[in-house]
Amino acid sequence: MRIPFTWLRYFLPLRPNALLRRAAGMSIGALFAVSTLFAQTIAIQNGTIYTVTKGTFTGTIVLRDGKIAAVGPNVSVPAGATVIDAKGQHIIPGIIDCHSHIAVESINEGSVSVSAMVGVGDNVDPEAIAIYRALAGGITIANVLHGSANSIGGQNVLLKMRWGKDADALLFEGATPSIKFALGENPKRAGNTPAARYPATRMGVEDVIREAFTDAKNYQKRWQDYEAKKQRGERAIPPRKDLKLDTLVEILEGKRFVHAHCYRADEILMLLHIADDFGFKIRTLQHVLEGYKVADEIAAHGAGASTFSDWWAYKVEAYDAIPYNAAIMHKRGVLVSLNSDDAELMRRLNTEAAKVMKYGGLSEDEALAMITINPAKQLAIENRVGSIEVGKDGDLVIYDKHPLSTYAVVQKVFIDGQEYFDQAKAHTEVSQREAERERLLKEEAARKKPETKGKDKAEDAEKPAQERSSK
Repeated sequence: MRIPFTWLRYFLPLRPNALLRRAAGMSIGALFAVSTLFAQTIAIQNGTIYTVTKGTFTGTIVLRDGKIAAVGPNVSVPAGATVIDAKGQHIIPGIIDCHSHIAVESINEGSVSVSAMVGVGDNVDPEAIAIYRALAGGITIANVLHGSANSIGGQNVLLKMRWGKDADALLFEGATPSIKFALGENPKRAGNTPAARYPATRMGVEDVIREAFTDAKNYQKRWQDYEAKKQRGERAIPPRKDLKLDTLVEILEGKRFVHAHCYRADEILMLLHIADDFGFKIRTLQHVLEGYKVADEIAAHGAGASTFSDWWAYKVEAYDAIPYNAAIMHKRGVLVSLNSDDAELMRRLNTEAAKVMKYGGLSEDEALAMITINPAKQLAIENRVGSIEVGKDGDLVIYDKHPLSTYAVVQKVFIDGQEYFDQAKAHTEVSQREAERERLLKEEAARKKPETKGKDKAEDAEKPAQERSSK
């Protein structure tokens, strides 16, 4: 039975701004009443608060106008605030995934080795169910990357998990733009296919990157000369615009971050040398499973590392991966975060963080930092998110048990001081949607039944006549 497209909404979680959409025909007064619903002050009391940067204590958090207005063990609840009793529960900053591919499709422009002119930001699907599932796992921000088929890939996009908003409203406002690089098997593999293109070796990957930045340097110089002539009042013809080189010039000028997919120690050093030669920094080395071998060099360059907790041997480059990688790099002075690179795993980044306590002996705060403040620093958004501090965005996750426990379940998620996920409501909504689905299916079946009966009778009436004529 085919289900009408309009019914699909009954299969998806109810999105938080559905009320506003349904209010389209309301009076101005009614609309104002709806809008003020989301502007209320919220006080979360009696929970264990893991600030990550300012210690752990039992106390109160006040959210007002999308920000953390107050936090501490002895905070007064403002008059008129909506009070949430979190007794016995645990509150952490919203989890930040520094490497994701959710809510976008066709992420590899693999037809060329350098695709700096393309970007995933114009293809964000705000209705991707992975956004809601990420919320249910405590994720509030995801760094959504281009794929790894290119030595220099496309532009990335930073999203807040504002389920129910349109694509533009998902964007993290004011974030520094970034781009994806890739080393090793993925970019060179594209050169070993029937539709081969250069490069096909690790040597070729290095050459592609060096040649691209040589072109970018020359392009930058042409524009600088043009601007200098204009300043002197000379007649000047602007250089031909090149969107690919414009993006690379942004990297040279520190206006765009580089997040580089990598695995092996040799290719990590190769990329750091390229960056040093051309005068820019690698913001994060992504995956970086052999980072423990060259941790001092990574720290000296100033690159961050966003790695897996314990993935191993899933491809030829990952055979030297060890679960102590994150802890070793951290202890050698590298800013380390843990990422998912997977829509399923990102729902459990809290337990991924717990593994660095077992493999490396890091503290609770150090473990939580790897999924909160550390990725925030890597993305240069730590002034707004990543810890529970006054003035930062009201991005919070409430668990029923210790956030590093395998048994911890997310109870509520707030983004910008607004509740975007509630475990209890989610279960109720599922039951309601299932009941509505059954009702709609029955209505559809009842509507088609009389038509089918009439058709069967007509076919039975025609059958004898057809049989007689054939004889």
